[in-house]
Amino acid sequence: MFHEYREEISELKVSNNRFAKIFELHNELDQKAKDVDEGRLALSDAELAEIKRKKLALKDEALLLIKEYIKSKES
Repeated sequence: MFHEYREEISELKVSNNRFAKIFELHNELDQKAKDVDEGRLALSDAELAEIKRKKLALKDEALLLIKEYIKSKES
């Protein structure tokens, strides 16, 4: 997720508990979706769609925090 912000993500995971939790939850949901895609976990289409919806919302929130962090460093 957001390879172009690797440095900022590393800094935020240490300094911002909210970001760290969002990042961790996104990774957990990502792994769950991969497990479904690769046949290690059986979920309905609706359950998988909900996981993907939550993942996207977390990604959007993480990106907002990253951009706020970058802006605060520039000030």
